[in-house]
Amino acid sequence: MAKTKTVYVCSHCGADSPKWVGKCPSCGEWNTYVEEIMAKESAARRPGTGLERLAAKPQLLRDVTLREEARLDMQDVELNRTLGGGLVKGSLVLIGGEPGIGKSTLVLQTVLKLRGVKTLYVSGEESVQQLKLRAERLTGQESDDCFILCETNLEQIFAHAHNLQPDLMIIDSIQTVFSELIDSSPGSITQVRECSAAILKYAKETGTPVFLIGHINKEGSIAGPKVLEHIVDTVLQFEGDQHYMYRILRSIKNRFGSTSELGIYEMRSTGLREVNNPSELLLTQDHEGLSGVAIASAIEGARPFLIETQALVSSAVYGTPQRSTTGFDMRRMNMLLAVLEKRAGFKLAQKDVFLNIAGGLKVNDPAIDLAVISAVLSSNFDVSVDHHVCMAGEVGLSGEIRPVNRIEQRVQEAEKLGFTRMLLPPMKGLDGLKVNIRLIRVRKVEEAFKHLFG
Repeated sequence: MAKTKTVYVCSHCGADSPKWVGKCPSCGEWNTYVEEIMAKESAARRPGTGLERLAAKPQLLRDVTLREEARLDMQDVELNRTLGGGLVKGSLVLIGGEPGIGKSTLVLQTVLKLRGVKTLYVSGEESVQQLKLRAERLTGQESDDCFILCETNLEQIFAHAHNLQPDLMIIDSIQTVFSELIDSSPGSITQVRECSAAILKYAKETGTPVFLIGHINKEGSIAGPKVLEHIVDTVLQFEGDQHYMYRILRSIKNRFGSTSELGIYEMRSTGLREVNNPSELLLTQDHEGLSGVAIASAIEGARPFLIETQALVSSAVYGTPQRSTTGFDMRRMNMLLAVLEKRAGFKLAQKDVFLNIAGGLKVNDPAIDLAVISAVLSSNFDVSVDHHVCMAGEVGLSGEIRPVNRIEQRVQEAEKLGFTRMLLPPMKGLDGLKVNIRLIRVRKVEEAFKHLFG
């Protein structure tokens, strides 16, 4: 009978301790240690892939020959952009997100589009019948290259993979996979760490790209040890509100591409649809004559698009006025309201202010500050902003309009969608820009309000 011992493992960084401690000495987080039971015999063993280990020899850096990474076209423009141009052979990609946000839907509909790519879809959460029903709902056609395996045992997964020799493998999800060599329950810190390391070894030794679907905790980060995000090559975060139809796929970590890229999808009954031009979808509503609406030119990742900022200002019913935001930072809105109160002389201290970014998007670009305060004043005076005007500019604490980055892309996006005027801060490089849109340079918030409201 193997002797067992109890160790305490930090769920944030993976450090272990023989006894429970309140604060992790490695990462400094509080109350992150959980109890794990492991056998002494299995402590020295690690789950393997069954492949022979190749001896690696050290070599000089100048002797290393560069070769272009072979990438697999995923037949998805948004996913290819987020991955950096396609899926690299032998890479390990982790996709995380809220339950029901569409992680499994995105991966399954992507692999069903691939032709000539033998795929092994390992599901530890759904049955074969459930996956069959989902596949028929997504594409409505059969696939001759997608193999389904409902298994959670890591050793059995590797055995089937060695027999099948797939070109692509999906693990849904990593929290359900366990190894017989580790005496912990599936989803524990030790199981997730060791199983992920074994899958990484399999991907690198065979050159097979692997998608891992991971759960997230209540704080919104990837569940499991932090080392899970360290050992994978790419971490993709699937974001969005389940009550809205838009989803954003962000690249948090990417060893083969830029982390400034993102993909935008629209959730439909037949699956996720790629949104190549999000500005047209976000501005479909005609808001002519409506107060409290202003159009901002924002940039998320590397893509410019125009969004609609909506504000509602009303008299406070209770003694303390309410402040509420959706898709925008609450503290930044309070700062902008203080700037309007102190620098521009508008009395908003005794009024309720509600702010919403249309479409359910969450925007962190400071360039939408000018549109936010314009929408607030538009609702306060009940005067509409011209629907042919868009704006971009960061608002400083002294009431000045500060320059923003990549202004040329913002202007070109506004021109493409038919806007005739654009408010922006005075910046260098705009004089030589040939566009059919009137650029109005404003230095302070008072100048912007004069152009908007007269």
